[in-house]
Amino acid sequence: MTPAPRGAILLVDDEEAIARNLARALRAEGHEVSTASRGREAQQLLAKRSFDLLVVDQRMPDLSGLELIRELTAGTPESERPQIVMMTAHATVEAAIEAMKLGALDFLQKPFEVEALLVLARKAIEHQRLSTQKRYLMAEREEEFGHYGIVGNSQAVRELLDKIELVAAARSTVLITGETGTGKELCARAIHDRSAQREMPLIKINCAAIPEGLLESELFGHVRGAFTGAVGNKKGKFALADGGSLFLDEIGTMGVPLQSKLLRVLQEREFEPLGAERTQSVDVRVLAATNRDLRKLVAEGRFQEDLYYRLSVIPIHLPPLRERREDIPLLAEHFLRKHEQRSGKHVERLDDEAVAALRAYDWPGNIRELENTVERAVVLARQPVIGLAQISLQGALAPAASGLPSTRLHANVEWAERESIQRALKQAGGVKKDAAELLGLSQRALSHYLGKHKID
Repeated sequence: MTPAPRGAILLVDDEEAIARNLARALRAEGHEVSTASRGREAQQLLAKRSFDLLVVDQRMPDLSGLELIRELTAGTPESERPQIVMMTAHATVEAAIEAMKLGALDFLQKPFEVEALLVLARKAIEHQRLSTQKRYLMAEREEEFGHYGIVGNSQAVRELLDKIELVAAARSTVLITGETGTGKELCARAIHDRSAQREMPLIKINCAAIPEGLLESELFGHVRGAFTGAVGNKKGKFALADGGSLFLDEIGTMGVPLQSKLLRVLQEREFEPLGAERTQSVDVRVLAATNRDLRKLVAEGRFQEDLYYRLSVIPIHLPPLRERREDIPLLAEHFLRKHEQRSGKHVERLDDEAVAALRAYDWPGNIRELENTVERAVVLARQPVIGLAQISLQGALAPAASGLPSTRLHANVEWAERESIQRALKQAGGVKKDAAELLGLSQRALSHYLGKHKID
């Protein structure tokens, strides 16, 4: 059962006894509650930090509830505003309509049962969470297939899927390692999608893509005036991911000073937005990823040892594509169908020569490079069957890990074919049927290559 969402609530009422009783009931529900007795005081609190819900009385000494809402909605973007509920003992149809037009979610007439406010608070905070999730996740949503989008039938992939099932049920931090293009973000999504928090947001941030001076604000948020250019409050990724998961990609690029603040969040489950005077509690599962050797960075003094151990409670390593060659035909077929649909072309298949060549190459860019290669072949295809001539590995110049030369495929395809067949035969003990299966070829196609390269 998904837990009820918790939120930060600002309660504004000049009647002290009522405010105290309502705040006590809201806190008992697990909400973080701040109170104010005047409209101007509420404005100051709204300027200092972000809230999920504003509950405001209509009649107050210095600024009415409607005036507070009017100024808030006029000066704050909708994405940065809290949900709003108005309370009043002097209800009129006109006031209710105006409050709704100004952006209020609902209207409560005093006296009301405390339970009515608790139900409305749950509804408002859930609405706020869903709005956040829609803004930050729907644009990034990808079509899903197979096992959470992970394609392959190799032993490495089966072990990975088993581990994801086990890890998803826990709340521990996960450190996903692997070369560039091996699918670290896809693994993080799979863990979140199988967790009890799957209905809550999965927020991602690429630490390498954001300058160090701005990364702290992106992670923890800031209040208005915290630094030059901070003209309003901003929620950080930790606040946006509250109740769900936060994916920290390229964690190895984070500077040491910011590492200390991240360590505190992982240990204490609380943080302070830039410029804020109060800490905020947060319940977030952190999934981190890197293509760097963090242990080496620790030894060099460039990554905090305590943070490394805090992140790697559950380590998951994704193997490079060259170590799971049997999955290459499945991946190539998947990307062929994907880009056939996107391009609107009719492409039936890759021929045996093309598949053998793909299997022979070491893929320094891993799955991402394979997809780019297949997409390029589909876009440039003139016939329904893609042959070896349409396979071009432009820019793939990294040294090949298994001994294949670091050059373009066309320049070495003869050598690559011969080497792949000889290795497969050796691995299969000379049994052609088994060698053909290892290569993803038919026995007829293998016989063709044996004759072509004069292999006995």
